[in-house]
Amino acid sequence: MVIIAIIILAIIAIVLMKGKKTVEVTTAKVEEGTVSTVVTSTGYVQPVQQVSVGTQVSGVIDSIYVDFNSHVKRGQLLATLDMSVLNERLFQANASLSAAQSALDLAQQTYNRTKLLFDQNAAPKTDMESATNTLSQAQQSVKTAKSNVEQARINLSYAKIFSPIDGVILNRAVDQGQTVAASFNTPTLFLIANDLTKMEVQANMDEADIGKLQDGQKVTFTVDAYPSLTFNGTVKQIRLNAVTTNNVVTYTVIINAPNPEQKLFPGMTANITVITQEENGLIIPMGALTFTPSAEVTKKLRIVQQEGQQGKGIGQGHENGGGHKKRQGVWIQDPVDSLKLTYQPVEIGLNDGINAIVTNGLQAGQKVVESVSIGTNKKVEAAASNPLIPRRPQNQGQRPAGGGGGRPF
Repeated sequence: MVIIAIIILAIIAIVLMKGKKTVEVTTAKVEEGTVSTVVTSTGYVQPVQQVSVGTQVSGVIDSIYVDFNSHVKRGQLLATLDMSVLNERLFQANASLSAAQSALDLAQQTYNRTKLLFDQNAAPKTDMESATNTLSQAQQSVKTAKSNVEQARINLSYAKIFSPIDGVILNRAVDQGQTVAASFNTPTLFLIANDLTKMEVQANMDEADIGKLQDGQKVTFTVDAYPSLTFNGTVKQIRLNAVTTNNVVTYTVIINAPNPEQKLFPGMTANITVITQEENGLIIPMGALTFTPSAEVTKKLRIVQQEGQQGKGIGQGHENGGGHKKRQGVWIQDPVDSLKLTYQPVEIGLNDGINAIVTNGLQAGQKVVESVSIGTNKKVEAAASNPLIPRRPQNQGQRPAGGGGGRPF
C-alpha cells in the first residue's frame, strides 16, 4: 500500500508540473563593432591603361615578333608589313623629285638669260613674264616632289609596328601573311595593357544609388574565379554620362583595384559592394529596439519600468503630436536575476537594418532583450516519459502491470 501511494503521489506531481510553462529570454550582448550601409552592383575588371595598336598603311603582314601575353617595352618592334610596294613608291617619289629638280634648273637658266636680255632692252616684257612664271612653277613642283618623297618615307616607316607603351599583349588580331586594309579606318593589330598590377573595375550603378556615392569611398568586391577572396578598392571616378538600357538608367563608376599578385584578369565579372557610410561604436541588434513585452510576458517576468514608460509602445519609443520620435529604448536583462528586465532609453546612430550604433544610454557588456518565449517545461515532459516511472494507462479500464490490488489512475 505504501508503494502504491508513492506512485500515485509521483504521478500527481508530474501532472501538475507538466502544465507549468517556462520562460526563455533571448538576449544580445552590447559590444564594440562597426555598422555600415552599402550599395551593391556588378562590373568588369579592366586595365587602368590599354592601347590599341594599328597600322596607317595597307599591306600584307610579313613578320610578327610577339604573341599573346608577351611582355613588351616601349619602342619594341611588334610586326612588319611587306615593304616592296612601299619601297617602290619611295623610288617613284625620288624619281619625280629628280625630274622636278631638272625642270627647275632649266627654268632658272631660262629666266637668267631672259632677264639679261630684258635689262639690255633686247627682249620684250612678255618673254620676261613667261620666264618668271615658268621658274615659279618649277620651284613649286620641286616642293611638291620633296613632300611626296617625305610621305613615301613616312609610309615606309609605318610598315614597322612598334609598341607605344610598356605592357603586356592582351590580344593579337592578325597572323603572318594576312592582308590589312587601312582605306577607311585603322585596323587594330594588337591590344596592349600597360600595367596589370594596377587594375580598375567599371561598374554600372543604378540612378537610385548614384547620389550615395562619392570619390574615395571604400569598395570590396569578389570575382567568380576566387569566391573565397575579397578584394579591396576605392571609388575613383563617377562618370556623368548616363547609359539607358531598356528604360533603366545607369552611370559608370570607376573603382581603383590594386592587383599586386595579378590574380585579377581583364574582363572578369566583379560583384561590388560600396561602403557609403560607416560608424564604429557600441552595437545592438535592431530586434532589441522593436521588442515590446506582452501582457503574458509581463506576468511571468519582473518588469522594471521608468516613470512615464507604462503602457503600449514601451521599448519602441513614443511619438509626440508632431510625428517625430521622442524617445527610443531597449530592455536590459539584470546581470543577477535573468527574469528581471529594466527599460533603458537610448540614442541610436547609424543602422544597417540588422544592427545599430548606440551613441548614448548603454555600456559594453550589458545584455539587451531581443525576444521572450513562453512554453512548456521540456525537462518535465522528458521525465514524464521515463520508462522507469509508472505511466497512466492508455485505456481507462486497464490496471497497471503487476498492480495487484491497485486502482485505476
